[in-house]
Amino acid sequence: MNLAPYAVQEKTARGRFYPETEAQGRNPWQRDRDRVIHSTAFRVLQYKTQVFINHEGDFFRTRLTHSLEVAQIACSVARALKLNVDLTECLALAHDLGHSPFGHAGERALAKMMQDYNGFSHNDQSLRQVTLLEQQYIAFNGLNLTWESLEGLAKHNGPVDNPDPYLERINRSYPLDLFNYASAEAQIASISDDIAYHSHDLDDGLRAGLIEFKDLEDLPVVGEALYEARKQMEQCKFKDSLQKRLRYEVIRRVIDCLVRDLKKQTADNLSGLNPKTPEDIRNCTYGIVQFSPKIMEGNQKIRNFLYQNLYSHWRVNRMSRKGELLVQHLFEILSENVDLLPKKWQIRALEAGKRKQKSGILRVITDYIAGMTDRYAIEEYQRLTDLSILS
Repeated sequence: MNLAPYAVQEKTARGRFYPETEAQGRNPWQRDRDRVIHSTAFRVLQYKTQVFINHEGDFFRTRLTHSLEVAQIACSVARALKLNVDLTECLALAHDLGHSPFGHAGERALAKMMQDYNGFSHNDQSLRQVTLLEQQYIAFNGLNLTWESLEGLAKHNGPVDNPDPYLERINRSYPLDLFNYASAEAQIASISDDIAYHSHDLDDGLRAGLIEFKDLEDLPVVGEALYEARKQMEQCKFKDSLQKRLRYEVIRRVIDCLVRDLKKQTADNLSGLNPKTPEDIRNCTYGIVQFSPKIMEGNQKIRNFLYQNLYSHWRVNRMSRKGELLVQHLFEILSENVDLLPKKWQIRALEAGKRKQKSGILRVITDYIAGMTDRYAIEEYQRLTDLSILS
């Protein structure tokens, strides 16, 4: 594929922290993507909460299916704009590698427990995962991703004015230009995350019965999609599955509307900026990948609707609260009794304790819990608290 001059390309690539001979038959970002897919953190996303805890049903999204949907959308946009599809896909697949069990409820619990020790966020944890916690290569810890992939993970939400200590340490040894914007590819991965979770959370909310079609009629973008889908449904011959087909048609139209608008507005922005290199994108004073003002406003209203009607629904609140309490109690048990950790994590905690005393030990416990699936966290908590379980 002929790439645009402002796309990330091999001739302008900045290499890896640990120099390696690049693979034959794969460009550096195809290799990065493959390393992400083969990582432990990527595999366990299949049992991590998106909105509904895994045992609520087999058909709800998980962090893994969410990441795959983000990648599909992001690649479509990158391809249309002649950007580096492989880098875009890698960033989309890797953006949630640091997510804790039980979604944002687990993240809140870990952030609370670590508030006096530099906190916790899944974005920072994703970078920690790919630079330290993946330990499968002989020559280095982490995945040794390219500079462009690390930059995209660190800055996919925009310039970083106040990096956490771990990112600051990485930046000192391997500068990521934190005060600039990331590549257009990273920006696409970030906004595709919004498109994916807005659309599939609407789908899962409808499937679960927590929201209804009538709730969507006045919602920008979604209401229009519902109107058009209902018109088409009048001709539908499959009378046994009308609601299922209507739900799918609405979500398909929502995604199509958002993606088409994003492509057009970003193409207009690029035309106005007329960048000649990836650095022109990074040095721009605003994010180049954007919705049009009308769709941006509509997208914000979709976000507000989901917070009010799905994420704050009493049934979701109950699940989230239980997940938050479980993670918090698990952290408290392990921080008071480090010898309850599995052996390899005990060794890491003792090594960290020698260097940083209590904060180092607590960070290891945080790493251990953040890497758990919902199911494993529940089972580990039972093993530590249920007297009927003796192993």
